[in-house]
Amino acid sequence: MAGPLDFAVRAGDGLVITGPNGAGKSTLLRTLAGLLRPLAGHVAVTGATAADGEPARTVAEIAHYVGHRNAMKPGVSVRDNLAFWRRFLGGGGHPIEAALEAVGLPDLAHLPFSYLSAGQQRRTSLARLLVVERLVWILDEPTSALDASSQQRFGTLMDAHLAGGGIVIAATHQPLGMAAVRELRLESRRLPAADERSGGFDEAAIAAAEGWL
Repeated sequence: MAGPLDFAVRAGDGLVITGPNGAGKSTLLRTLAGLLRPLAGHVAVTGATAADGEPARTVAEIAHYVGHRNAMKPGVSVRDNLAFWRRFLGGGGHPIEAALEAVGLPDLAHLPFSYLSAGQQRRTSLARLLVVERLVWILDEPTSALDASSQQRFGTLMDAHLAGGGIVIAATHQPLGMAAVRELRLESRRLPAADERSGGFDEAAIAAAEGWL
């Protein structure tokens, strides 16, 4: 990304985005994920392969995005919610039951999502990262609602993703438990209004990514 921010992440890199509320952490993540158009400059991908076997042209083709919302249907079972994301994103990773085991939710696949506690709902959302393999994990406050044990468990999953050549880019106000990461700190600054931005917001894409389906 060129302009006020200029950085690169490579296979095996963990990058934590920090800064006060309003500094633009979520905006940066949505821009990387292709949900917002950059004000200037560009986001480039090199050397990565998309799910269709072709060279990836955008980060969105090789990334998971987990925002503030869990992006799950409340009246649908945990299993069917994760099965939807597997179909929607195209390509398989861990079996659904194995992914739920990895986030500490064994034997809950049959329950409606709304039956789960806030922490269990967040862990179910994070299980999306495992049921479909993607090189890049873009995470906005991924450990919100998680207790200390679940945070440690997720830190282990992120370390394993990095060890396998994956990339984690996460915005957070608290330590994520990854063994080795770089930090990019943003400072507060005034952003133009939506109608002043070049190209404007892709509101439909943001709504879908945040779970307003």
